[in-house]
Amino acid sequence: MTSPRHALSHLFAALLVLFTAGTPVLAQTPDMAAAFNAYTLGAGDSLRITVFGEEDLGGEYVVDGSGAVSLPLIGQVNAGGYTVPEFEGIIIEKLSDGYLRTPLVSVEVTNYRPFYIMGEVNSPGQYPYVTGMSVLNAVALAGGYTYRANESQVYIRRGGAEVEVTAPADPSTRIGPADIIRVGERFF
Repeated sequence: MTSPRHALSHLFAALLVLFTAGTPVLAQTPDMAAAFNAYTLGAGDSLRITVFGEEDLGGEYVVDGSGAVSLPLIGQVNAGGYTVPEFEGIIIEKLSDGYLRTPLVSVEVTNYRPFYIMGEVNSPGQYPYVTGMSVLNAVALAGGYTYRANESQVYIRRGGAEVEVTAPADPSTRIGPADIIRVGERFF
């Protein structure tokens, strides 16, 4: 004969499988850590561009909604989807094409796109991204969990993705700019 407590644990396990079926699980791998190190620029990123020896060609810029930056002499330059070193190379190439002999260019991200957090947190909304953020950092910025929150996992829709994935709510789960984090309710 099964005890009521044992039966309840089986019921809980069955409900957990039922409610999470079809939800992809995010596994943190070394490749994912490398992907975050290879940050790609996107709309809303603020950049400081320096062209050494040519102060008039540098300055503070924001990547526009189409993913481009309008620079002196060379005009609209697509930045969206490129890493910082790749974008530096594009600017060098364009400046080398009839404007400067050997341009030296530095690009720095001064302000990243925000991330979003919703669900069972005290202050859902948009927050500024900081390099190396984890899910726990995001929850802390949002005022912590509500009393109904499932504190063991979250759902993340990576910037630009159409599908959200399940991830553990611990320091190993990194987030990126433009990610949407949803904290669900616990069942018991």
